[in-house]
This record gives sequence, C-alpha cells and structure tokens, in this order.
Amino acid sequence: MAHLALKSKLEADVEIQAPPEQFFHMLVSYKLRDVQHTCNDKIQRCDLQQGEWGKVGTIIDWSYVHDGETKVAKDVIEVMDPDKHLITFGVIEGDVLKEHKSFSLSLQASPKIGGGGSIVHLTLEYERLHDGIAHPETLLQLLADLTKDIDAHLPQPN
Repeated sequence: MAHLALKSKLEADVEIQAPPEQFFHMLVSYKLRDVQHTCNDKIQRCDLQQGEWGKVGTIIDWSYVHDGETKVAKDVIEVMDPDKHLITFGVIEGDVLKEHKSFSLSLQASPKIGGGGSIVHLTLEYERLHDGIAHPETLLQLLADLTKDIDAHLPQPN
C-alpha cells in the first residue's frame, strides 16, 4: 500500500495575455510541436509518437532542459476538455519516473476576471518513490516559464 505522504500535488497560476481558447488550441493542435522553436532554451524536441494531436491517448515524446540538464519524457494525453480549456498529460516514460512512481501535469486556461487574457492553472500530481526525493517545485517553475514563453509567441489580442 502506498504511503499517502508520498502522493502530492503542486499548483500555480500564471497570468497570460492570450484568451483561453487560443492558449488551449496551441496545446492541442499540431502547433504544439512549434513549442521547441519558441522555447528552445527549455524544449529541445516535441514529437508526435503515436495518435493525433489533441486526442486522448496520443503519445508525445519530449526532450527538455530542467535544472541545467537535458531530460526526456514520453507523455500520453489523458484528459482533453475543450469546454474547460483543460489538458492533462500523464508521464509514461522518462527521467521524472526515476524519482516518481506516477506523474501527471494539467494545464487549464480560464478567462481573467475583469479584463482580457487568461489565468492558466498548472497542476502537478505525483507520487514520489521515497521521502528523500524533493517535491518538484523547479519543474512547476519550468512549466510556468514555458506557459509565459508560449503566450509571448501567440498573436496578441488587439
């Protein structure tokens, strides 16, 4: 039986200029592969491994830079909800699973109250292999930075 203290969740909100629909469309369309060009200091590769962009069950192969090191991940799209502008990726292979039994990340874009733009809610849910493994705060920060970088490369509303 898993020790409950090893199962955890980290969350953050990132304010962006793009409307929720535009940000979500970037994440679920073939344009996601362009993230390696807009954030090449963080993402080195984003390849469709199996399935179709934006479909549940699709597998995406990533190479990214985290804490100064090149890492890899293979993610499956577990949840895709266009009405809520929500996508969840589950990690099925890669460096993060060297320290975690399970790991998933969700991004949900919501309209910013009182103005244009959006708030992107980031959630990491994971189970560490043991208590000696730190919580992945730097990975959450990387995801927040990527969100801002993607937003900076999207056409801005007038």
